[in-house]
Amino acid sequence: MTSKPSELLRFTERPSLNQATLVLAFTGWMDGGDVSTGTVRNLVELVTARPVAEIEPEPFYLYNFPGSMELTALFRPHIDIEDGLVKSIQMPSNIFFCHEPTNLVLFIGKEPNLAWATFATCLFEFARQVGVRRFLFVGSFGGSVPHTRQPRLFVTCSEADLLPEMQQYGVRRTGYQGPGSFSSYLLTQCPAAGIQMTSLAAEIPGYVQGTNPLCIEAVTRSLAKILRLPLDLASLRKTSTEWELGVSAVLDKDEDLAAKVRQLEEEYDNDLLRHNEE
Repeated sequence: MTSKPSELLRFTERPSLNQATLVLAFTGWMDGGDVSTGTVRNLVELVTARPVAEIEPEPFYLYNFPGSMELTALFRPHIDIEDGLVKSIQMPSNIFFCHEPTNLVLFIGKEPNLAWATFATCLFEFARQVGVRRFLFVGSFGGSVPHTRQPRLFVTCSEADLLPEMQQYGVRRTGYQGPGSFSSYLLTQCPAAGIQMTSLAAEIPGYVQGTNPLCIEAVTRSLAKILRLPLDLASLRKTSTEWELGVSAVLDKDEDLAAKVRQLEEEYDNDLLRHNEE
């Protein structure tokens, strides 16, 4: 029997907000470089938001999947066993954090494998009960941006009226056809739910694997401007600078890759000039 969204949404406390913004991050399809979850985790820490609710994960995820061990490992929960004893198991979580002084809710979850419509309804039900008017998703995708430059930001909105507002932040309008994410699906459902939604996707270096502090710092800075949050981001800047220098040191030992990065830098700079002239 399928549970109702009201049964899957569990509050530990119920804040009362007014026309608030809910910032969404998901692991999975659009979390390259950990930019989606890393950015929102930064915001949770920087504004000291507290957990107020969660979505029960059980109906939304596959824990087993037929195929090779490499494929099925993507679906199974991570377990830690030490000296013959189970220390921990990491099951999917979907947690809402709230900060009333900034009229802000932050959500960190895992993109659902199943029941997208029900998961979306859980988000809408939370918004209705708490007083959220706008969703803002942040994600990333691998592209041709070099690691020495700021990520390009692309915007998609649920309503045409939202696009002009975003232009002041130097974003570009998305043009894309291909496999969709849950956040893309959510964009299509928001108008009927009375929610405005904006999606920001950061184009990050496709040749660098793992967490990308430079892009996380850049996107956190952009969100701080959009949300009008007076945040001290000095510690993020320090971490991103150290990361950039470390990656450059490694690439300098590979002449072919270093040459490719220089080419990407030139293309990026020329593209930026053209974009600013338009």
